[in-house]
Amino acid sequence: MRWMPGVLAAAVIIAHCGTGTGRSAELPANDYPTVARADYVFGCMQVNGQTRDALERCSCSIDVIASLLPYDQYEEAETVMRVRQRGGRNASMFLTMPMLRAKVDELKRAQIEAELRCF
Repeated sequence: MRWMPGVLAAAVIIAHCGTGTGRSAELPANDYPTVARADYVFGCMQVNGQTRDALERCSCSIDVIASLLPYDQYEEAETVMRVRQRGGRNASMFLTMPMLRAKVDELKRAQIEAELRCF
């Protein structure tokens, strides 16, 4: 079958309209982007060794975290932790605010559960 430009454009518009308002609306809350999963695994392997066993355990770990914590909460907690690590005047707010501390605590609980299951 030969596609005509107008038919192709109409097909693209119809396909786009049928996909919803955005990509995040299609994905479950715990479906982490591949880049976030890979970043976690690379960091985990730096700490636990560059071996096949570490790869499997670190991959398991992020899968467990993803099953326990929606990606938006993971991302918020990771951001708070990164700001804390940088230090400085502005970091003090991230150390003292109960709401931000709670976000990091949730991530740490998920990480502990992942360590118990995978390591």
